[in-house]
Amino acid sequence: MKRVLLISNSTLYGSGYLEHAESEIRDFLGSATRIVFVPFAVYERGKYAAQARARFHAMGYELSSLHDVSNPRRAVAEADAVFVGGGNTFRLLKGLYDFDLLEPIRHAVAEGLAYVGSSAGAIVAGPSLRTTKDMPVVQPPSFAALGLVDFQISPHYLDPDPCSTHMGETQEERILQFLEENDASVAGLREGWTWLAGRLSPRLPRLDRVVLALLLAANGVWLAGAARETLTGGWVGDPAYRTQMLAMRE
Repeated sequence: MKRVLLISNSTLYGSGYLEHAESEIRDFLGSATRIVFVPFAVYERGKYAAQARARFHAMGYELSSLHDVSNPRRAVAEADAVFVGGGNTFRLLKGLYDFDLLEPIRHAVAEGLAYVGSSAGAIVAGPSLRTTKDMPVVQPPSFAALGLVDFQISPHYLDPDPCSTHMGETQEERILQFLEENDASVAGLREGWTWLAGRLSPRLPRLDRVVLALLLAANGVWLAGAARETLTGGWVGDPAYRTQMLAMRE
């Protein structure tokens, strides 16, 4: 099975860089020694790499950045794990294309490489970047991403605030717009949450994909395509179905 850890956000209010996900990262990486970092989601790659290197060093791991090595493809092939940092998803995906790293990462993960992706790094683990909320500051050759998981990722998921006077689209509405045009599944990852190859943290056990869709829906975090197929009638955003899903969870 592919080893994939997806993190909604790199920082959480009240904590430092990756601090909220440290236990999950440590458990996931275990005794890995060769970790490579993909810094392409930000403009100042050297500064970003230094931040990631310091954080992983504090967790007991040494990390090298792919923008700083002579042969990035070989570095991926020889690594135990890859960490793909957050930032602008368009910039990140363009960098992966520019360095011709999509296929090497796919192949390495299929062979056992551990993949950790945060925010934009989580999005590109899916089939495409089409559920990003970022501005297209650059244009990658294609929207097609790594496809390590078979559902789209929408990180930084926040429930609509009923007291807000903001009249713009909610994240849920944007996900539903995507589903109107695409026969696909979307996982909205809450702030502070991680997804580990079929397991969501915190508080949820390892589950198969259909049950995971139902339980995620009860938390406002859902694999909408799978849930649609599982329930009879309606759609996953309907409050009646959320009540049903919550009852199933309990």
